[in-house]
Amino acid sequence: MAAAGVLAVLADGFGMLALARLLAGAGFVVSTLYLTKMVADWFAGRELATAMAVLVMSWPFGIAIGQVGHGWLAETQGWRAPFVAASLYCLAGAALVLAFYRPPPQGTAAVAMPSHRLTRREWSLTLIASVVWAAFNAGYIVYLSFAPRVLTAGGVSPFEAASIISLASWVMIFSGAACGQLADRLGRSDLILTMCLCSAMASLALLPQVGWAIPLSLVFGLIGMAPAGLIMALTGVAIAPEKRAFGMGVFLSAYFVLTAPAPAIAGWLYDRIGDPYVPILFAIGLFALTLAANVAFRFAQRRAIQPAAG
Repeated sequence: MAAAGVLAVLADGFGMLALARLLAGAGFVVSTLYLTKMVADWFAGRELATAMAVLVMSWPFGIAIGQVGHGWLAETQGWRAPFVAASLYCLAGAALVLAFYRPPPQGTAAVAMPSHRLTRREWSLTLIASVVWAAFNAGYIVYLSFAPRVLTAGGVSPFEAASIISLASWVMIFSGAACGQLADRLGRSDLILTMCLCSAMASLALLPQVGWAIPLSLVFGLIGMAPAGLIMALTGVAIAPEKRAFGMGVFLSAYFVLTAPAPAIAGWLYDRIGDPYVPILFAIGLFALTLAANVAFRFAQRRAIQPAAG
């Protein structure tokens, strides 16, 4: 990922810049796979939702930093400067992992030999979990892309609209970890997930009421997007420890395949109808799909009597 940033800085045309983006994407997929596996290895069976929430919240934290800093860097230092900053972030992350990460003690992680042979139960649970995660993130991406347009259509200035919508990314950094801790302590993750998703859908449905834009954005971030760690914790249930590397590869592959079309569909809806609220309705549908897929995951989990290890 750091090399991709350097390549982008050196780019002198579309082809080189596109190659840099492809390299960054590949690095992101692989690093996400192994960072998730590391967390699952350390925390499986003990506060996994909290640990996953802390990991997952690094994504909106990075988005929030980019929203604040990268635009300023590009305006004051040129368009290459944000790529330099991103490369430095990646190098710093790699250095921290190399310096501080250690495998979990024997007994915390599985001692079985790594395997890529998922059982039928693991395949079904992993793919359903990927639908839950994909729909959840797709809804968030569509929100980031089109919610500012809804506010702008209601008379809010573009800069103010972007600032208001970015509030959700800032507050969810903290609410995600709190939600994971609450779920781990109460053991009612499905109920919490349902309440959070209903709050997300309600806040999006009311978004055209621009006078409520700030509280609605705060509700969306504080409550609606808080259960990210709960969703990622599903992978700890779906995949046996010795199969996590391959299982997380399956999970993330399905996630990217399912998530990628969502912004294009939302953009097509906007181009066809001309109303920025229509993509927001699409985002509401994605959060409803998240809820339905979580129900399907629990149903499939209850049907399978055999343990996850196969």
